[in-house]
Amino acid sequence: MLSAVAELSVESKIFYSVLVFSWTVYLWEAYLAYRQRKIYQSTVQVPTELGKIMDAETFEKSRLYQLDKSSFGFWSGLYSEVEGTLILVLGGIPFLWKISGILIGNANFGPEYEITQSLVFLLLATLFSALTGLPWSIYSTFVIEEKHGFNQQTLGFFLKDAIKKFMVTQCILLPVTSLLLYIIKIGGDYFFIYAWLFTLAVSLVLVTIYADFIAPLFDKFTPLPEGELKEDIESMAKDISFPLTKIYVVEGSKRSSHSNAYFYGFFKNKRIVVFDTLLEDYSPINKTTESESEPDAASKSGGENENGDKSKSKNRKQGCNNTEVLAILGHELGHWKLGHTVKNIVISQMNSFLCFFLFAVLIGRKELFSAFGFYDSQPTLIGLMIIFQFIFSPYNELLSFGLTVLSRRFEFQADAFARSLGKASELYSALIKLNKDNLGFPVADWLFSMWHYSHPPLLERLRALKGLKED
Repeated sequence: MLSAVAELSVESKIFYSVLVFSWTVYLWEAYLAYRQRKIYQSTVQVPTELGKIMDAETFEKSRLYQLDKSSFGFWSGLYSEVEGTLILVLGGIPFLWKISGILIGNANFGPEYEITQSLVFLLLATLFSALTGLPWSIYSTFVIEEKHGFNQQTLGFFLKDAIKKFMVTQCILLPVTSLLLYIIKIGGDYFFIYAWLFTLAVSLVLVTIYADFIAPLFDKFTPLPEGELKEDIESMAKDISFPLTKIYVVEGSKRSSHSNAYFYGFFKNKRIVVFDTLLEDYSPINKTTESESEPDAASKSGGENENGDKSKSKNRKQGCNNTEVLAILGHELGHWKLGHTVKNIVISQMNSFLCFFLFAVLIGRKELFSAFGFYDSQPTLIGLMIIFQFIFSPYNELLSFGLTVLSRRFEFQADAFARSLGKASELYSALIKLNKDNLGFPVADWLFSMWHYSHPPLLERLRALKGLKED
């Protein structure tokens, strides 16, 4: 066995190492998912320590939701791994590069137009990825999310949205890629510095313009109306010197009933965005529930309505009240006050610089290209794909795990910051409500949680907020 491996060419060793590592990662992920799935299957009763946090009905709903998501994740992950393996084994990458060359040749562009061919290749590759991923996305949205009450989209809206996302992505991806390839080609010995600075500039620009120019193409953003909530948010921001300029409510409910909140912007131009599903007073689902539960002759008498449905007047509203929303935003602003946002940017850019430096070291190795079927040419875009996606994959896995661990630490610190603002009890209740609204399952396998959870499990966050080690 070892002698057979030793006799392989350098190119073959590289190729098979990539395949073996890819399948090793997949099997590791499948094992972790299996451990967590056993938790979903075996934990059918609300644990004693969760008795005051989650009722039996919500617990069962969240368990079934996570079981469905786990099954979907297994099959979609297996498909993705098999598809990636077949693409490599059957020479899909050099084949698509050849097709790209034929297409630009038909437009009277020769092989010297490498950047043009690279853009055609990228367009075809992303189109292939979008088409093969579409059935999985449709199933996830219209079967799993629909079954558990989260999907708010029609099929027509979904497809229109998918096309729009693809077009917007291409409008950004293709020009940025062409400029990056050009910089690498003309940058000389220190091209990696210029390439890194370019990607840094692009990322900062995108973060700056995303919510103002890109996100509104997909969702409706409206200023938070004047009132007590807006005044309280502005007061809290002022107290911690957060340079808030605008507060928006985004109409996330037209896609899903999941909720979220975030802030963005640089320097003295910060904005806060809150999903309408996070706000009790704005959630369309609450308005629908209220209209359905208005008292009629049947409900007044404690019976059923004319359709035979029981009154829903006792249903708890989706989202959080104003004091809980303030606590959530106190947590989010804690990330800013404690420098988590800046630290994440610094880590990201240090990693980006390191990757470009190593790319500069490796790009001249012809055996890397030969390993993936490129014997006569070494296109820069293909080099980026091979090195960043395949050669760096072990490093990327370790980095991802390290960032997950760091993220959990940041979450605890942001919770503590909200607690320092006097909002511990409000954040405590808000976390419980959000967990119920999103059908989060509060019981996790320790290994699965350690590897995957960027946010600490619910019980750990609640214990930390109460300052207790154990209930």
